[in-house]
Amino acid sequence: MTVVSPVQASDCPAAPDHSTRLDGLLHEVQKAATEDQAREIANRMWEFWADAPDLQAQAMLDRGMTKRTAYDFLGALEDFDQLISYCPDYAEGYNQRAFVQYLRRDFAAALRDLDRALELSPRHVAAMSGRALSLYGLSRLDEARAALAEALALNPWLPERHLAEPGGPLAPQGAGDVEL
Repeated sequence: MTVVSPVQASDCPAAPDHSTRLDGLLHEVQKAATEDQAREIANRMWEFWADAPDLQAQAMLDRGMTKRTAYDFLGALEDFDQLISYCPDYAEGYNQRAFVQYLRRDFAAALRDLDRALELSPRHVAAMSGRALSLYGLSRLDEARAALAEALALNPWLPERHLAEPGGPLAPQGAGDVEL
């Protein structure tokens, strides 16, 4: 009989450092001429963010994302909890758990995980926009507006950009105001 030892955080290697390539993609997306170009560049960013530290972490991430896609939120949370326990310095574990919490409308829990993801990966644009949406869900509009502006400064093509357009709920204060 084979005995499987529990997963230990100390067993997780460091996440691959894709910062130089991600910086290049952020530069590219800022110069994108169309939304389709920007989407293709963003998809390449996801390839780097979702590159887990090792095969075991990758399996946990992939399993959790599959469960989330199938609306098995509790199962996805279990997988992301396991991933975070194993790899506490891997930003995408927190980002993915935050997404599930956001979908469950637990914006405070999502925000905690997004803050941790951004501590680990400060230019993770998806976590930045998720943070803006979570703050919006908590009715913390000024903070949400600032967080979205910060994300849009890195990727002006984010789908959430429409929230910051004149008349949108996160439009810069004074945008769209009519002087009498």
